[in-house]
Amino acid sequence: MKIDPHSDADLSAQIAKAIRDAIISGELIFDERLPSEAELADQFAVSRPTVREALKRLAAQSLIRTQRGAFGGAFVNRLSYREAYNQQITTSTLLLSMNGISFDVACEARFAMERACAPLAAARRSADHLATMRAEIHRQAQPGLTDEAFCASDVAFHRALVDAAGNPVLSYQLAGAVEAMQPLMNMITFTARSREQIVALHERIADGADARDAARVTTALEELEAYTIALARSILAERGAIRGETPQTNGVA
Repeated sequence: MKIDPHSDADLSAQIAKAIRDAIISGELIFDERLPSEAELADQFAVSRPTVREALKRLAAQSLIRTQRGAFGGAFVNRLSYREAYNQQITTSTLLLSMNGISFDVACEARFAMERACAPLAAARRSADHLATMRAEIHRQAQPGLTDEAFCASDVAFHRALVDAAGNPVLSYQLAGAVEAMQPLMNMITFTARSREQIVALHERIADGADARDAARVTTALEELEAYTIALARSILAERGAIRGETPQTNGVA
């Protein structure tokens, strides 16, 4: 593991990357104890506080864990998909909000990935997945449900559909699409969308999954995408008219 002391990059970031690369390559394996702070400081020719900051970066990414005591130290951690979800969601949210991704682009990406899950979800869905989707549909139909609660239920419904595919890699990739993109989409459309239409489409998706009919699930997702994009364009155009701007869909925030 090496760093470039003459690089403009922060030394602690370089050390963290060197250790992360060693973990990814298999040079450092699960449960292996890292050298001590003093040993790492000597190896990289830096101060111990710099090493300590690097280890904090790795711990924040759940790549290492620390233990106290005579047999303590820093150890390579086994990163689970579930633990990585929050990082994926945070990163996706920041990318969308900071880079001015258009609503159409975000919506297209989200539904394209979700449609990829449809055949697997239809084939592999369990009774629990169906029960979750039905429960969220029932919740969404309640007249006193707040906009915030409806949006949360919307995310939970689509999360259940994605998880029904039974593929942890797809679930991880779609964590950002569903749990980051969906709330941002909801921020634009929730005031004008028809809950009844959303619920009806969700019912068709659940019915298709129940019947193990991937085509029905896909068709309902395509209609939901078309409805969402059309609604967003209408809202953004109205906002632009009020502000005296040219109608466009250049941002999701």
